[in-house]
Amino acid sequence: MFKISPLRKRQVIGGIIGLILGSSLFYILTLDSTEKYISIGPMNTGHQDLSCFACHADAKGNLMQQIQSNISHAFGNRSEGVDFGTQDVTVDNCLECHDRANDRHPTYRFSEPRFKDAIKVINTTTCITCHTEHHDKERVSLKTADYCMNCHQELVVENDPLDVSHEDLISQKQWNTCIQCHDFHGNHRYEVPEKMKDTIPLLDVQKYFEGGLDPYGTDKKYIALSQEEWLKKLNKN
Repeated sequence: MFKISPLRKRQVIGGIIGLILGSSLFYILTLDSTEKYISIGPMNTGHQDLSCFACHADAKGNLMQQIQSNISHAFGNRSEGVDFGTQDVTVDNCLECHDRANDRHPTYRFSEPRFKDAIKVINTTTCITCHTEHHDKERVSLKTADYCMNCHQELVVENDPLDVSHEDLISQKQWNTCIQCHDFHGNHRYEVPEKMKDTIPLLDVQKYFEGGLDPYGTDKKYIALSQEEWLKKLNKN
């Protein structure tokens, strides 16, 4: 009669236990209730109610195909690797909920040749340059508010209504003052001040960037889709 050595028996039992534990762990980690435990950081303000799948779609192919493709790439048999597990999040994911006709600075505009030097400094062709997810509860992840200088150095405002002219502000390199009057995406309805003393304090803007109250007001031209609305839109398509 064929005998199994004690060592081989332990290996088989260990393999079975490992397979069961691995499968159980994989199943548990795919449950909606465990999302907060596997996330690499908190969601941005406004995204706290989203599920992972809202941004992280399954990568193409099954797990084995993804592994094989990336191994082939590592050994030079493929020109490029493939997404593993989930697809990379791109600007297209953001625009599924945030696309709007009234955006003053849509990402596609910065693909124009005239912005080639600006995007070397700040890549505004993608949302995550300014809105980094899983970093903190902040809305805007930039550390300074002087980004307007990358495109508006030669700005000329005819019949300038401001008591301190835009020309003077630019010559003095007061680029932080832009955001005290102007909402970057132009999504708020509010009266732009004509006196510098009436502008939004920079500290309030910074707090807003960090996830605080909106200093531009609550009257918005466009409200981003909720996850439920996004799913309905997705099902219609």
